[in-house]
Amino acid sequence: MLFNSFVFIFLFLPITLIGFFAIGARGHHRVAISWLVGASLFFYGWWNPVYLGLILLSMIFNYAIANTLEERPWKPLLVIGIASNLALLGYFKYANFFVDNLNAVTGTTIDIAPIVLPLAISFFTFQQITFLIDAFHGKTREHSFLHYCLFVTFFPQLIAGPIVHHKEMLPQFAADSLYRIRPENIAVGSTIFFIGLFKKVMLADGIAVHSTPVFAAADGGMALTFFEAWGGALAYTFQIYFDFCGYSEMALGAARMFGITLPLNFFSPYRASNIIEFWRRWHITLSRFLRDYLYIPLGGNRKGPTRRHANLMITMLLGGLWHGAEWTFVLWGGLHGLYLVVNHAWHALREKAGWMNGQPPAGAGLFAGRAITFAAVVVAWVTFRAETMQGVVGMYRAMAGLNGFSLPGNLDALVIMLNRWIPDAYIVAQGFGEFGGPTDFLKLLGLLGIVWFMPNTIELMRTHHPALGTEMFRLNKFSVEWTPTLRWAILIAVMAVVAISDLTKVSEFLYFQF
Repeated sequence: MLFNSFVFIFLFLPITLIGFFAIGARGHHRVAISWLVGASLFFYGWWNPVYLGLILLSMIFNYAIANTLEERPWKPLLVIGIASNLALLGYFKYANFFVDNLNAVTGTTIDIAPIVLPLAISFFTFQQITFLIDAFHGKTREHSFLHYCLFVTFFPQLIAGPIVHHKEMLPQFAADSLYRIRPENIAVGSTIFFIGLFKKVMLADGIAVHSTPVFAAADGGMALTFFEAWGGALAYTFQIYFDFCGYSEMALGAARMFGITLPLNFFSPYRASNIIEFWRRWHITLSRFLRDYLYIPLGGNRKGPTRRHANLMITMLLGGLWHGAEWTFVLWGGLHGLYLVVNHAWHALREKAGWMNGQPPAGAGLFAGRAITFAAVVVAWVTFRAETMQGVVGMYRAMAGLNGFSLPGNLDALVIMLNRWIPDAYIVAQGFGEFGGPTDFLKLLGLLGIVWFMPNTIELMRTHHPALGTEMFRLNKFSVEWTPTLRWAILIAVMAVVAISDLTKVSEFLYFQF
């Protein structure tokens, strides 16, 4: 079941809300939690009921291990628990990838049937690994199995995050105030939800029609023009931004309607002035997981710059592989690892030379840093989106101008006019014409203006505690902020109607595949 579907918006969400508060208002708190767990499992099983057994067995196993670790923090048992979770994830997500590469390297002909990846397995596996580690360190106490089930399955964050910590969620589940409906929560939650829906349906899906044909052509071996390649890469850059931003906000909004505040998972990453800052803003809870449970255990920055750079590369390579069992994802992780190594080395050089004044960049320095970071991210997204290495190479060749700088194929009239003005220029138009008119590039420019200069949803809602962890960022005060007024209600209602009217073209969120 998708957030951006009629069945979710008009049936599942309102029925689940009404049932939860109707039960909770009568003092049956455990029954209300049971209702929410059951609804979340129904939500999960909507995609494929076969894997309900998988998530249930996973929860029972991990809860039993965690309880034992709380009583006796025995390290071999922790290793068994983590290894079992990773083995489950590895089988479903990487078995085919491993066998295919083994056959390619050794010449063997091992054949296994394609394994269907269970929905959300990466997210609920990582979430439960964090619980096991925290249980081993004595950080988890006084929780019931019912609350643990809701911690794992709570539907707003189940499919694509955020990856939550027990300390963020379990106290909220135990609070008596949770079971009383509050109009403010409904107003704030529905506002965030419908802004996210608008971003997904109108902005992400709206620009996807330009990125998909370009990458399909590159994967198919077609030689793209310079403008087509850059147009497709930029289109995907904004598609994945608004797709993941939209999902993250819809998750925040749906949870808030129930009185639950989820951790912040997305905060204007394209405003980042360096790649370190980008990773503090993009998929924040995954970055936190990789930092706390991989980078720091590897040694972090405690063993000198060389070891730090190696740890960064290992972390990002594994982070890339987490996104998908393809070498293109590994390459994407490697590129970001290289970016981080260069960024840290540059900071160390500036500090050594006395150029660091402790102040964030401003003015021209801020613009330059933001532009360079944005360009680096766009280049890396190519490896994330292309489905083949042939597509990656083809995109990079075209973006580097190795296929020439001819104008797109559907600008024939402009080419004729330019050749009349500049007779010796020999300007030509070629390519398959996917990115061909000024309107297409104006769309990209408009989306860039939105992500760089307009307030994000967290800033719009800043006085209403929209997410956990917002203190990490300076919430800029804009002249426009959300307030529970009729004017805002009408605006959000219009956005909701416009987005819902386009739901006949329902598309999955990009992060569902991870």
